[in-house]
Amino acid sequence: MARTSTSAVRRVRVEPAGAHFASAFAMPLAGLPRRTAEEWARGTFEDTPALLRVLLRAGWAGVLGLRLGPRTSARHVIGWRTVESRPGRIAVAARSPSLAVRNVVTVDDARLVWATYVTFEGRAGRVLWSLAAPVHHLVVPLLLGRAVRRTA
Repeated sequence: MARTSTSAVRRVRVEPAGAHFASAFAMPLAGLPRRTAEEWARGTFEDTPALLRVLLRAGWAGVLGLRLGPRTSARHVIGWRTVESRPGRIAVAARSPSLAVRNVVTVDDARLVWATYVTFEGRAGRVLWSLAAPVHHLVVPLLLGRAVRRTA
């Protein structure tokens, strides 16, 4: 079975779709077991060490102020509310007074794309996300690479 490393995760262009900020990462799925978009989202966020899950939630809720739901729920992925789910696509969302964030995972036979869309509520949201975006761009590829290694 092929192994996909973090280095295989690439930043790709994505249209903002009405958001103020959009970024996306893609990775090849060749040689990996077939999984739904939801399985990838859960594996990426939830199949991590407990300390990492705590740190992720602390960053989202404590730093960004995102209102998260239950950690373990069929309608949530590590607290992010599922707003769309079908085999090839899942969208999870969370809001704060200054930000609305949506993560969309799409899969097909060849690749996975993880896109994040952020809408700012005023200047505070723009400033807050400008501080968080560099961390986001480091963490998402690491989490995706980890999920691949655990799947392969």
